[in-house]
Amino acid sequence: MSAPVLWIFVPLIVSAIIFFTSRERTTAGILGGMVAAVLSLIALIIPIDTALVLGPFSLKIAASIQILGRSFLFGPADGPVLAIIYGLSALWFFGTEAAGANRRFVPLGLAITALLVASIAVEPFLFAALLIQIASMLAIPMFVVPSRPVGRGTLRFLIYQTLAMPFILFSGWMLAGVEASPGDIGLTAQSGVMLGLGFAFLLAVFPLYNWIPMLAEETSLYVLGFMLWILPTFAVVFAMGFLDRYAWLRTSPQLSSAMQLAGLVMLVSGGWFAAFQRHIGRMLGYVAIAGTGLALLALSLGSLSSLELVFLLFIPRGLELSVWALGISIIKPKAESLRFRALQGLARAYPLATAGMLLAHFSMAGFPLLAGFPPRLALWAELSRLSLGLAFWMGVGLLGLLSGALRTLAVLVMASENTPWKWNESRVQAALLGLGMAGLLLLGLFPQVMHPFLAQLPRMFEHLAQ
Repeated sequence: MSAPVLWIFVPLIVSAIIFFTSRERTTAGILGGMVAAVLSLIALIIPIDTALVLGPFSLKIAASIQILGRSFLFGPADGPVLAIIYGLSALWFFGTEAAGANRRFVPLGLAITALLVASIAVEPFLFAALLIQIASMLAIPMFVVPSRPVGRGTLRFLIYQTLAMPFILFSGWMLAGVEASPGDIGLTAQSGVMLGLGFAFLLAVFPLYNWIPMLAEETSLYVLGFMLWILPTFAVVFAMGFLDRYAWLRTSPQLSSAMQLAGLVMLVSGGWFAAFQRHIGRMLGYVAIAGTGLALLALSLGSLSSLELVFLLFIPRGLELSVWALGISIIKPKAESLRFRALQGLARAYPLATAGMLLAHFSMAGFPLLAGFPPRLALWAELSRLSLGLAFWMGVGLLGLLSGALRTLAVLVMASENTPWKWNESRVQAALLGLGMAGLLLLGLFPQVMHPFLAQLPRMFEHLAQ
């Protein structure tokens, strides 16, 4: 068995089987979650391209496979990232029934995960742009509700993701010329601009993120939350691949400054747009935008510590968005809308759902003792060493996120004293929310539990880790 077959083609086959055979959302969620969980455990326990001796037996997962002239290659350092991605995906799939997501979510979500995993393994690596584009197109059936027309947010998402691909592919072709003629300043500038535009569309850099709040009003927030977690994660990993391969990119002060500016604008604008929102779904979208800005800020530091910080942000982000999206999905059918005026006092009717939403929001704002606090504190410390101005603006963005969380808290608990407390969450919903909130607290109190996953991840990018 080879690693690409196990972590790419097996989930693709399983997703097709679930799509065509499973008619029940519960069954699809259990099957998809179990497959993702098993793949995560295998990646965690069995090393890639290294013989594992079990008594008289020896087990080895081959690192690569050739398909249609293209190579898919996983190294030993890829095991932890595979464990993280499939482990967090399993949490999303297990929550399908509790969140009321549509039946297509699990099979298409599993296929999207497999395609994005393939994007970090394919050689030549520029083919990753095509795989990311296919994954984005698979998200459209999850966004669209059959009884409604296609919304503007869905169309803009597809347009922006599609525009990213030609820019990235064309810049990759130009980068080959830059390597051959490193003194050609004009070609270097053109390739850098093309690459920046491609990733601006792909990562929804300001002002190209207007599709996110639009989608928050059009589609299932559980599906949107999944895409807001998985797409930016792999887009950042793809960007790190470019920096690792081209020395002039990772040593360019102009690129570092551009990433810092883009990250700060996304963090500050996302944070303060969230602070003044009156629609809790749009607020989730803006907070996710701010989270992507934090990842860009970490990547702009251009050192081994920046690489570690980027990966340190990955695990809490997936857990925060899943708990938040699940909480919103539980209360959404019972509320007239997701605007504040319709949500007043819902904490008394859905205490666990609102607690999960608030805990996730406070965590993404970097509140102490929660999962988001350690990576944000570490990033803040690194930025303060580089520039007090950068650290100040990061603090401004986080203050906006915290303000939005406090406003949400005030609205959800706003009720008359005569309103009774009730427990309307089902046992499955309560169990999933409880596990998610426990995870947010555990990662905040004991961030060292992430170390076994994160220690080997910088080895994925040999030059960036130097």
